[in-house]
Amino acid sequence: MQKLINLFEGTRDINYKTEVLSGITVAMALIPEAVAFALIAGLSPLTGLYAAFMMGLVTSILGGRPGMISGATGAVAVVLVALALQYGVEYVFAAVILAGVLQVITGALRMGKLMRLVPHPVIFGFVNGLAIIIFMSQLAQFKDPTGAWLTGSEMFIFLGFVLLTMLIIWGLPKITKAVPASLMAILSVFGIVAAFGIETRTVGDIASIAGGFPPFHIPSVPFSIETLVIIFPYAAIMAGVGLIESLLTLNIIDEITETRGRGNKEAAAQGIANILSGLFSGMGGCAMIGQSLINISAGARARLSGIVASVMLLVFIMFGAGLIEQMPMAALTGLMIMVSVGTFEWASLRTFNRMPTSDLFVMVVVTLITAILHNLAVAVLVGVIIAALVFAWDNAKRIRARKHIDENGAKHYEIYGPLFFGSVTVFNEKFDVLNDPDEVIIDFKESRVVDMSAIEALNKITERYLKVGKTVHLKHLSPDCRTLLKNADKIIDVNVLEDPTYHLVVDRV
Repeated sequence: MQKLINLFEGTRDINYKTEVLSGITVAMALIPEAVAFALIAGLSPLTGLYAAFMMGLVTSILGGRPGMISGATGAVAVVLVALALQYGVEYVFAAVILAGVLQVITGALRMGKLMRLVPHPVIFGFVNGLAIIIFMSQLAQFKDPTGAWLTGSEMFIFLGFVLLTMLIIWGLPKITKAVPASLMAILSVFGIVAAFGIETRTVGDIASIAGGFPPFHIPSVPFSIETLVIIFPYAAIMAGVGLIESLLTLNIIDEITETRGRGNKEAAAQGIANILSGLFSGMGGCAMIGQSLINISAGARARLSGIVASVMLLVFIMFGAGLIEQMPMAALTGLMIMVSVGTFEWASLRTFNRMPTSDLFVMVVVTLITAILHNLAVAVLVGVIIAALVFAWDNAKRIRARKHIDENGAKHYEIYGPLFFGSVTVFNEKFDVLNDPDEVIIDFKESRVVDMSAIEALNKITERYLKVGKTVHLKHLSPDCRTLLKNADKIIDVNVLEDPTYHLVVDRV
């Protein structure tokens, strides 16, 4: 038995009680969100619940981050809304399967390392925006079915139970950590409501969660190019959004637990989970930062908690729907508000006077796009692009040229800083072609020729010297720079000066 357990990475030396109780808590918190996200996408509640079960189970077993929870998410639901409304649920299932295939390919190609390109201000903005989304989504629970705010005793009762839930989650860990505070908060509110027969909104008021085992179902769509053309854009966006949210969540959990997950393995697991979700009547999904934080804050660190959460979710659907539907929404609302408070990077607010202005700008932009548009992929991509442009601009201003003439009368230009598309204009301004001697040496000991713009800059400066009958030598080029010049031999023809006493610059990975 122990050998079987050890097959699952991250299950050695675990606290089984903590894992099981945390899994049960997560299962309860998954239900209203899965139902809500399915309704957002215009699908039946069971479609979201089946997706939460399949996504959670598969990624808990196969994923690259023990303790992280996956399920039906709002980011995926928003992508699928238009497809569901225009073409129906069968096309949704097909798109989910295709998105899973794309994610498996991404993991197989080891493209998860692209997350290294996401700067920390973007992660701060992503997390803060997501915290705002989680908080704002809970405000709907304070409204009646018509959209009007609750009033009178109904509002006071609901608000009182929300505050009680938050108080227990905040205060219980200061007394004991024997049981997850979130679970105790839910059970306490549930017990008070049941014991005193208090009228308040419950899970059953949203939708019925009763159902059976997820049915295997091949999507009833034409297997044709036309179908592929319809579903591919949605599948591609869903795959991208899912991977971005999952891998960013993985990084956040890594920081909290001070361990390291495996991004490529997680990408492949997300893909397999989405494929199975589409085949078993689910709407697909990705990692859920809220539920993951509930799980981690309860002390779970292994795969067992995610497996328990998924299995218990299915048990609730098949056998405990009547009981779970009586669960007060106030308890789950209070839980999710505490999750939003814990998700927000409050430390980012304390760095406003210490962070560079560009980083602050990136963080605020990503936060606003995430919170306003609810489009995590766009927010992250915009943040990465802005950060990259700022980086390019800063490096473009750092190129320098130190000049001197040696005993042979040759003029040396010692270049400092990278030569790339952003710095070529400043680079060209460093040279005095008309007044320089007949021999010019451009020394790249402290520089790098980075791209084709740099190659073209070298070509132009060479042409300028050749027009006035002068010779240019390039010195101290690293092997990769030489490769660029060799590949561009039809564009540029310069004399590379050898220096046998100098070891060429090499990449250090």
